[in-house]
Amino acid sequence: MIIINNFIEYKALEGQMVGFSEWYTIDQKQINRFAEATLDDQWIHINEERAKNECPFKSTIAHGYLLLALIPYLWKQIAEVRNVKMEINYGIENLKFGQAVPVGSDVQLQATVKSVTDLRGTVKVVVEAKLLIRNYSKPAYVGDVIFLYHFL
Repeated sequence: MIIINNFIEYKALEGQMVGFSEWYTIDQKQINRFAEATLDDQWIHINEERAKNECPFKSTIAHGYLLLALIPYLWKQIAEVRNVKMEINYGIENLKFGQAVPVGSDVQLQATVKSVTDLRGTVKVVVEAKLLIRNYSKPAYVGDVIFLYHFL
């Protein structure tokens, strides 16, 4: 885990791959809860029997937006940003899903700090987020996550 205390320390990380989260297992219970919360009950996510017979992965797969929702949790395993009075998840750009994530898969976030900009006191950070899947060559997704920080 890296620790970032201020803009200068963040800026020093620009262009660097800063680390990996722990592996996180996607289970059916979480997929079902996400489907319920988002009203996205497509069979490929929640119907285990049908997915076993009709899905190319022979199992259900995680929602793409479930995998995106894990970014803040996994990012905090890579970096601890201190001395912040407010942090805002500002956006995601250039995101591409590359590989479905079958239930029971382990995923891991790889993070690269692409840019750090001081916008008159608000620090804008663009982090390339790549979600790796254990034993798969292609990532689940790659995209640029944008955070805004207000340091003390």
